[in-house]
Amino acid sequence: MAVLGYFTADEVRAAEAELFERVAAGVPMRRAAHGLADVVARELRERTGGVAGRSVTLLVGSGDNGGDALWAGSMLRRRGVAVSAVLLSPERAHRAGLAALRRTGGRVRADLGAPDLVIDGIVGISGRGPLRPRAAELVAGVRVPIVSADLPSGVDPDTGAVDGPAVRADVTVAFGAYKPVHALAAPWCGRIELVPIGLRLPEPNLAALEPASIGRQWPIPGPHDDKYTQGVTGICAGSATYPGAAVLCTGGAVAATSGMVRYAGAGADEVLAHFPEIIAAQSVSKTGRVQAWVFGPGAGTDDAARDRLSEILSTDLPVVIDADGLTLLAAEPALVTDRAAPTILTPHAGEFARLTGAEPGPDRVAAVRRLAAGWRVTVLLKGRATLIAAPDGPVLINEAGGSWAATAGAGDVLSGIIGALLAAGRDPSWSAAAAARVHALAANLAAHAHPGPGAPISAVPLLHHIRPAIQTLRALSEPN
Repeated sequence: MAVLGYFTADEVRAAEAELFERVAAGVPMRRAAHGLADVVARELRERTGGVAGRSVTLLVGSGDNGGDALWAGSMLRRRGVAVSAVLLSPERAHRAGLAALRRTGGRVRADLGAPDLVIDGIVGISGRGPLRPRAAELVAGVRVPIVSADLPSGVDPDTGAVDGPAVRADVTVAFGAYKPVHALAAPWCGRIELVPIGLRLPEPNLAALEPASIGRQWPIPGPHDDKYTQGVTGICAGSATYPGAAVLCTGGAVAATSGMVRYAGAGADEVLAHFPEIIAAQSVSKTGRVQAWVFGPGAGTDDAARDRLSEILSTDLPVVIDADGLTLLAAEPALVTDRAAPTILTPHAGEFARLTGAEPGPDRVAAVRRLAAGWRVTVLLKGRATLIAAPDGPVLINEAGGSWAATAGAGDVLSGIIGALLAAGRDPSWSAAAAARVHALAANLAAHAHPGPGAPISAVPLLHHIRPAIQTLRALSEPN
């Protein structure tokens, strides 16, 4: 899989230690500072129309993160920017960086002043917990854009957790590698710019699928395909109480280019009214041959629903379980824990708590890994940053870039998309992550096509934008 990796603080520190053995002292910091200064200069130019004569204030903590900010400040001074530094721990300020700033005419001050932009160099990847009172007071007083050095101070680098005062950056300049915070706490990071500094990184344990690779691998019918070779998706969803769930789930599978969709359940009339191409039956046993099943949205939690789920899980086919299906599993985990065939669970945080007895907590990556490994299933934990964990291998992440899909019925659509990819023979983790990417992009496209006062959109426009989202990703994979 073509992926973009995210690396923990420990992984980055190990890579930095190896880099320090290869290059002269101070070179990595100056590379980082040069990249930071370039981004700040570009922000000044775009926001104020110029660089020379503008004013920047540095919020400087102890250690290397503060050093990065001080060195960047000295480089901005050479471009004609008025630079001041507020030292939060003067006795522990980076000596060489502070000396460089002073040599170029930068000065130290006790307050923010009236800058055009602020650089956050308070804490780096070694920082944990919220901002201390003095730093929090300064940050609260900022009324101009903030550019954070490596990560927003006060946000945990590995979990993205925020448990007190923290910086909400307009731009974050990541040094050497993306960290989990850049995906798990994207709203706090703003736009993210990566500055290479020469790190040699391991294979990532947390990664995002490259959008172009999703477009390249999406199952689009070729000249020799027919409705069967494209995959037949079975959907068991909806009920007399929730017929819409059946419509949205089957619609997701149809839009995701499934060759054929077969439906089993009480919502057949509603499904056929929207999608006459669906093959409908009243029971699982009469549905006909499929390559993957989706169970759960609006399906009910009574004994009859439990029996339908058990019947589906007794096959050797891949199965996606969502919504009511997860409620049934929470009461009877043994339905899936001993299953050999691929199984994907798609909980939101509340459903996750029902399955495990506890909320995901601040470390969502660790939580989803535990459930996947313990139950021997693939787990897709929904959220703005959706996480996909298999029993082994890296956790995949999809940062949606917004919360437009936070609407009733959107999860039903997602389940249908995943089912279509499984029916086409795709790997479970890839199917879940690729479906999450298309789902998020479809929601964003729908929101921009039908602008209105705030989020979220409804599920129907999202459904109608799945094909455009797939086409957008495929266009990225095509040579110029």
